[in-house]
Amino acid sequence: MATAIPSIACLGVIGRNNNPLHITIFPSFDAATNTRTPLRTPLQFSLLLSSTLDVFEARARRSAPSSAAAPSTPAGSAPLVSGDFGLLHAVDERLAAYGFETNTGVKFVAVVDMRGRAAPGTVGTSGSAAGRGGGVGLRDTELRVVFRAMQTAYVRLLQNPFYDPDEHAPLMPVGGGGAGGKRITSRKFAEEMRRIGEAWAPGVANL
Repeated sequence: MATAIPSIACLGVIGRNNNPLHITIFPSFDAATNTRTPLRTPLQFSLLLSSTLDVFEARARRSAPSSAAAPSTPAGSAPLVSGDFGLLHAVDERLAAYGFETNTGVKFVAVVDMRGRAAPGTVGTSGSAAGRGGGVGLRDTELRVVFRAMQTAYVRLLQNPFYDPDEHAPLMPVGGGGAGGKRITSRKFAEEMRRIGEAWAPGVANL
């Protein structure tokens, strides 16, 4: 049986209002049939991404300053937290979700399949580590290169004069007109997300 190593199963972008902006799904390696197919349906991956929002919120509240230190913070709300959230939660023995939030509240989520890709060459220690439970054998820092690349692609998208971020926010000003909540439809952005997911592997330093 071929040795398997972690691979990206899904990349998701979630807007500052917790609205889905983009999702890319990648096939995973099936050692039994020696084929590659996604582990979940698009709907299941969408629900998985939505489930990470509770983790983002809980960690943001845990990192929030006390009300005495930040009297201007509205009751019941938490300030935006920027940076790498690391492992959000292990979904099962194969899938684990990692997250990153920008200083504008946009969230990037990478779902990793711990046995998603056939390892080249002979069986090694990384393959045996990857065969263990979700989130085990993979350091949080391994995904930082993915989130840096995703953030770079998103910044480039924002620099496109034809891209209007307000069209992708579900909460529109009263009387503003137009329908918000659109997903990102840029082909170039989608191609970049696919490139990032396919190029990543444990130990990759640049994407």
